Amino acid sequence: MKVDHFEVNRETWNEKVKIHSKSEMYDLEAFKKGKSSLMPYELNALGDVKGKSLLHLQCHFGQDTLSWSRLGAKCVGVDLSDEGIKLAKSLNEALNLDVEFIRCNVLDTSVYVKATFDIVFTSYGVIGWLPDLKPWGQMIAERLKKGGSFYMAEFHPIVWMFDYLDGKSVMKYGYMQDEAIYEEYEGTYADENSKMLSKEYGWNHGLSEVINALVEAGLKIDYLNEYDESPYNVLPDLVETTSGNYVTKDKLYPLIFEIKATKL
Repeated sequence: MKVDHFEVNRETWNEKVKIHSKSEMYDLEAFKKGKSSLMPYELNALGDVKGKSLLHLQCHFGQDTLSWSRLGAKCVGVDLSDEGIKLAKSLNEALNLDVEFIRCNVLDTSVYVKATFDIVFTSYGVIGWLPDLKPWGQMIAERLKKGGSFYMAEFHPIVWMFDYLDGKSVMKYGYMQDEAIYEEYEGTYADENSKMLSKEYGWNHGLSEVINALVEAGLKIDYLNEYDESPYNVLPDLVETTSGNYVTKDKLYPLIFEIKATKL
């Protein structure tokens, strides 16, 4: 029987939401009181979003979407997880914001969302859940207004070449590996001590694949930047910097990249 990779991942993310919503990393109570979940990379890239329409792809349980809404954007968020979207909707109501949340596979976004947007946004741990980036790039182009901006901040492809399951960084996977990577482990990045069993299918995508998927869909790349500082302490043996970000001890490879592109 053929495995439905998305269905396995959906079930895992439904369980992750329950744990992440109670974790220190997501700090839901501080968020409810007004703390933004957005990081400097994306804030610097998009600037003033007041009055702009924004589509957030793979929004988890909506903290970043709601943070953009607090800054004045008119937002729609989509995610694969039923529990994620359920929690996002309840937060939207509790915070008296005006965000629309839709549960769907991100590759099917254009089936469920017909509007076009000034900004399409996605960030941190998103493209690795997709087997092929060409339909992803096409969907982004479909949902952008002419002259609109696509922005992503994401973990660098080199990061995903390592296996971290034993608390160490062991290079194991191909930079441009076509085959799905299946992992099964206890815990989640927001709570390593959790007893939940994560079952996940992921795919590695090199930077050329990301860039070409966007270019072939008709977007012009404004810039590609790579950084050795991550805003999240989710890998083994990272060291905190004076900026509050995290780096590897030797800084031998980048941890984050960002792309901004424009629909022609």
